[in-house]
Amino acid sequence: MEPGHIEGTDAPRRPDHSGQDCRLVGTVLARIGDKWSVLVVMMLGDGPRRFNELKRMIGGISQRMLTFTLRGLERDGLVTRTIFPTIPPRVDYELTELGRSLREPIQALGAWAFAHLPEIQEARARFDRRGGEGA
Repeated sequence: MEPGHIEGTDAPRRPDHSGQDCRLVGTVLARIGDKWSVLVVMMLGDGPRRFNELKRMIGGISQRMLTFTLRGLERDGLVTRTIFPTIPPRVDYELTELGRSLREPIQALGAWAFAHLPEIQEARARFDRRGGEGA
């Protein structure tokens, strides 16, 4: 037996940082790191929204991209889609408990970006003045 191995228990398995787990985490990070996903999560933070309401709130997103983003968030268990049997049918999108748990880290990342925006802009300007050399 190896240290830390207890046979016959349901101890959580350790992540495989060199293989499959990293690839799987990469797919999650790609979803939640996408700018449209971040905006949708933030817009749904105050409660359910209809598709067209989200589209109006998120300037510059196409109908196709919003549909794609919502489907991905729903697939990942971050958003629920509820259809109400009215004429015309009403569809609401809402954060799940998992989706609500994502708001805090997204807000923290956004706050960090705003706080460091001047430094980042200056670094970009220095880099561009050098012509991107050294990259």
